[in-house]
Amino acid sequence: MKAKRIPLEIFSLSFLDVISCGFGAVVLLVLVSNHADSITSSSSEQAEVALNQVLSAEDQVEALKKQLSAEQDALSAKQILIAQLQQSAQQAASQLSDDKNQNEQLQVNLTGLSLVETALKKAAISQRSTMARDEEVGGIPVDSDYVVFIIDTSGSMREIWNRVAAEIENVINIHPKIKGFQILNDNGVHLVSAYQGQWIPDTPARRAGVIKLFKGGWNSASNSSPVEGLEAALKLYAKSDQLVSIYVFGDDYTGSSYDPVIDTLVRLNTNKVTGKPLAKVHGVGFMSNYTTNRFSILMREVAKRNGGTFLALPR
Repeated sequence: MKAKRIPLEIFSLSFLDVISCGFGAVVLLVLVSNHADSITSSSSEQAEVALNQVLSAEDQVEALKKQLSAEQDALSAKQILIAQLQQSAQQAASQLSDDKNQNEQLQVNLTGLSLVETALKKAAISQRSTMARDEEVGGIPVDSDYVVFIIDTSGSMREIWNRVAAEIENVINIHPKIKGFQILNDNGVHLVSAYQGQWIPDTPARRAGVIKLFKGGWNSASNSSPVEGLEAALKLYAKSDQLVSIYVFGDDYTGSSYDPVIDTLVRLNTNKVTGKPLAKVHGVGFMSNYTTNRFSILMREVAKRNGGTFLALPR
């Protein structure tokens, strides 16, 4: 018996399934391939743009750094210039102050020298005319071999210390040549303690050194009364065989009375043999912010009784 053939169907369900799957795979490959290319291309462009931005930012940062460095250098140069100008201004102000002080000191010295010169001229006129010298102003004799300075070192005098030092120099300078000198304060304290009880030799170097020491400041207690200083000077330095002049510098007297002080000083200063003063006592009155007439009252009488002169200096 002849076998029966089954008819062949090309477009069967299985064939269509295979064809569909293959077509779907091709489409999928196409889709996947295009999307990957698109993503890769987009990412590359974005990376390039970002890189360019970073490079541009770095250039800007570098430029800003250079600009900041230049501005800092300019600021430093300006600060240095300002500091130099300030220093120059301070130096100029200091020099101006020094010049002003020097001018004031010169005026004080000129005033003191003028007063001393006037006193010396009056003394010379008085001696030539054999007339009694003026007891109110009078002349300062310069025949002493030794000179003692008694200085009020109170606060009011320290305010005019440069004037006081200038007058000490003036008095020393009007004595052409002396053998020795001493400086005490109004309480009897010596400026140079090493020479207490003996004369400081009169040499140019010694004068300059003592004056410099005096100008540098003398912190010594004071009661604005020359009594103690005069008593110490008379006991230590007034000798019958020496020509001694004592100059008392002050602006006020704080003691209670005059007569007992004057009598005591006259007694200490009297030569027991001749009855004359052992030393000439002069007074130099200064004008300060605390000056009263008590110093001039005391020293006029002391100078009168001890062969000296009282000079009242202007302010």
